[in-house]
Amino acid sequence: MRENGLQFLYGNLDAVVGIATPCLEKSKPMQDLILVMAQLDPLVGDIAGNTAAAIEAVREARIEHGADVVVFSELFLTGYPPEDLLLREAMEPRLQAALEEMAAKVARDVMVIVGYPGMRDGQRYNLAGVLFDGQWRGEYAKQALPNYLVFDEDRYFEPGCEPLVVEHKGTRLGILICEDLWDGAPVRQAAEAGADILVTLNASPFHLDKPAERERLFAERAREVARPLVYVNAIGGQDELVFDGGSLVLDAAGRVSVRAPFWQAGLMPVRFVDGVPQPGEHEPLPGAEENLYCALVTGLRDYVNKSGFKGVVMGLSGGIDSALSLAIAVDALGPDRVHAVMMPYHYTAEISQADAAEQARMLGVGYEVMPIAAMVEAFTETLAESFSGLAEDTTEENLQSRVRGVLLMAISNKKGLMVQTTGNKSEMAVGYATLYGDMVGGYNALKDVYKTWVYRLAKWRNTQGPAIPERVITRPPSAELAPGQQDSDSLPGYDVLDAILERYIEGDMSAEAIIEAGFEREDVYKVVKLVDRNEYKRRQAPVGVRVTLRGFGRDRRYPIVNGWKPGE
Repeated sequence: MRENGLQFLYGNLDAVVGIATPCLEKSKPMQDLILVMAQLDPLVGDIAGNTAAAIEAVREARIEHGADVVVFSELFLTGYPPEDLLLREAMEPRLQAALEEMAAKVARDVMVIVGYPGMRDGQRYNLAGVLFDGQWRGEYAKQALPNYLVFDEDRYFEPGCEPLVVEHKGTRLGILICEDLWDGAPVRQAAEAGADILVTLNASPFHLDKPAERERLFAERAREVARPLVYVNAIGGQDELVFDGGSLVLDAAGRVSVRAPFWQAGLMPVRFVDGVPQPGEHEPLPGAEENLYCALVTGLRDYVNKSGFKGVVMGLSGGIDSALSLAIAVDALGPDRVHAVMMPYHYTAEISQADAAEQARMLGVGYEVMPIAAMVEAFTETLAESFSGLAEDTTEENLQSRVRGVLLMAISNKKGLMVQTTGNKSEMAVGYATLYGDMVGGYNALKDVYKTWVYRLAKWRNTQGPAIPERVITRPPSAELAPGQQDSDSLPGYDVLDAILERYIEGDMSAEAIIEAGFEREDVYKVVKLVDRNEYKRRQAPVGVRVTLRGFGRDRRYPIVNGWKPGE
């Protein structure tokens, strides 16, 4: 038994070094080693399915690449993050059955390093298990448990306290898990314990600039201990989180030797000669627009497919948000699984109807037109007595949006299609959306995308092939709920709005600090008051892909009812 309460499984510990010293003699001379990074997309909670995928991946890695070692991502057997599924009584027996199945079915001449949670002496740990020759040779418990932004690991896990170094073909592999790299202390600990190569299992959620940020840090870690570093990341979407892959190997000088593709599942081999990674495939870092667009496609695709929906239905207004959302849906699911509905009212411009029809034709999606005037008028007539003596206001505008929501949900119920909403982060921030209207739906790919980025992404997508009519991108944005309405009538220009929002939402800057940064006082106070006032709306909004440091979801938690003043 180890000091932190962990026990190795199934007894045979010959390959485990544990707390080693650099002078400990190796059992074999160092041989060439082929390590395969298994960059795969597990389904949270599907332990049996993930286990079967792991067994098949090891078989393929052995046959196709001659793998000596196969490394999976963090908590692969449960998927990441399993959240309160970890509290289910059935979790541990299912995991034990999975570990036994892997021990029985995985080829005995391949070392497998895979992530899973586990209860050990009454405590739950985030573990990496080492399987070789039909036996589980050791377990490493993650030491650095993140508890910020989207991470909540203190809620579920106890931290480990010891390194684990395993030897295979004369090479010592020091095992780490994700945040251990960012913390740094476990990295130094593994090196001091005699590791020749550092191997880290990860489930690192994407946000803008995250890939380059990771590589800068990992290069520092590799140089700090003068050891090669293997980083195996997850791929795919899980609710609002999305994982971009980009698994990589750096040499002891922090130079990238191998980089797996971003946004693609697969097996990536790397050969080590005398403990030195040999140059191999080296995918470039994607540009900002491409990376963000792929994140949105991946998040929507996995949410729809893993939830079992037949496809999506969405309102197509002829505006840029719905146009970009339609392109994302088609790229995620294919045109046969996307249905678009134009729902015109008196204020819907003819060019909006023409552009929507043209885009539907361009992308080959199902498309229909459902005028809503009769339904809006029926609601208005029914409400006439209740509204007697009251002036028209946004209530009548919102009726249009809510009628559209009813129609989309009816199609969803009847045809098994998920309603995809289309509001962007700028609008969601200031409440420029209608509850039970255009906010109705199951998922929103643009939920964490500022309006300025919507334009950038639309332009970038058209460079990959025609997808959005040019006029949709160039014309002034409007909700078209009133005659001559434009977004600029009630909001600052989007370049100003987004700059204020980014400082207030992601930077948590006060109104006065934002003003000092060069913004007009009137604009700043208007925007921050709208953000604070509309927290109740955002709590009722559909989940969507998180792509910034502070999305409207699990990593931004403000009280709905509070007495905080915007200037504070």
